[in-house]
Parts: sequence; C-alpha cells; structure tokens
Amino acid sequence: MWNYAFIDGQNLHLGVMADWWDIDLNKFMIYLKNKYHVTNAFYYIGFQDPQNNNLYNTIQNAWFTLIFKQQTVQALSNKKWNIDSDMIFWAMKCLIKESSNFENILLVTWDGDFKILVDFLIQEWRFEKILLPNRRWSSNLLRKMPGVYWNYLYNVKHKIKS
Repeated sequence: MWNYAFIDGQNLHLGVMADWWDIDLNKFMIYLKNKYHVTNAFYYIGFQDPQNNNLYNTIQNAWFTLIFKQQTVQALSNKKWNIDSDMIFWAMKCLIKESSNFENILLVTWDGDFKILVDFLIQEWRFEKILLPNRRWSSNLLRKMPGVYWNYLYNVKHKIKS
C-alpha cells in the first residue's frame, strides 16, 4: 500500500509554531513514509518569494514536492494565499489520472474546507488520515469525524520536532 500526502504548508507552519515548537521536515517525511507509507508528498505554499529560497530548498531537500499557487499582481498585495482549491483539485486529479500508482490520500491541514474531499475519499475507500497541525485552530467539521480518521501532530511531536 502506497499513499500520497497533500500538505497545506501555511497551516503546518503556523499550527506547530502556535504550540511553541518547530517541525523538522526531514523527520516529518520519514514519519510519513514509515507510519503512512507515503511515497509522494505535495507541499503547497502561497506564492514564490525569492527571499524564501532557503525555506524552499529545505522543503525540497526533505523530499517534498513543492507547489506554489499561481497569483496575479493584485493577489500578491492581498497576502491571502488560499491554496485549498488547488490541493483539492490536485488530489482529485491524482485519483483520476494516477489512481493505480497509490492507494490512499493523506491530508495535513486544519481547514474545514477539506471536509467535502474527506467525505468523498472515505466513501471511495481512498482516505488514509488527516493530520491536524493545531488543536485550537482545527475545524470542528474535521474534529467531529470519528477519531480513526484524524490525529493531532502534537501527539507525535517527539518524533518530528527539530
């Protein structure tokens, strides 16, 4: 069984920082591979800023596929990098085009906008788990699901912190 992971980079970063710890992306990738058999992990970020090239290198050196949201000049000044629709689109695209290359999808986010995708994946028997980066900010829609479908990253902090 091989799985794909779709990671909301902003939720991951802000979520663990709000709980006063920092994630080691190399340890996190090893955890995803060992625990959830992840072969491809797609790490979504709002936009590409040359000032953050060290961060992008760190993400890619930990074997994540880095994906930037396409932005217009007007959106760049807004600073809201809503990547939810991009993640949902690419997850569905993988289900359609690459379904024989993997078993299930794992998500890393706290956003309730993903509930519709999660429900569909569960219905299709293609859902692995959702990892919630932060207890306080995690959507009630996701936390109301049976516990078998989600876990807090804080619970595995000892394995993935820097």
